[in-house]
Amino acid sequence: MSDISNEKAPEAPEFAASSSQMSSGGAAGTPVRPEELNQELILNVPVSLAIEIGRTTLAIGELLNLNPGSVVELDRAVGEPHDVLVNGTLIAHGEVVVINERFGVRFTDIISPKERVNRLK
Repeated sequence: MSDISNEKAPEAPEFAASSSQMSSGGAAGTPVRPEELNQELILNVPVSLAIEIGRTTLAIGELLNLNPGSVVELDRAVGEPHDVLVNGTLIAHGEVVVINERFGVRFTDIISPKERVNRLK
């Protein structure tokens, strides 16, 4: 048996990079500002964008009685802006448009970050 109390533990690899290493990051060696590094971390993160035309509340019995051709009234009037949600959070309002036979949305109002935080309360 060997006495492990006298053995030196292996050194952990050093992961910290100096600010000069982090700020000289472009492919051509062009300097990169720290705020650009932070943005680069999230630019490719996928999010889910959805357009909500309205909502309603139904009893389970009403839900079970729905058939093809059934009509459910929503809480929005014709012409009102639709909610634009990113990962379930309201970020804007818009109107539905058709582009080359596909639906799209034209933003009519962007919710400010401060207002988004206030809506969470």
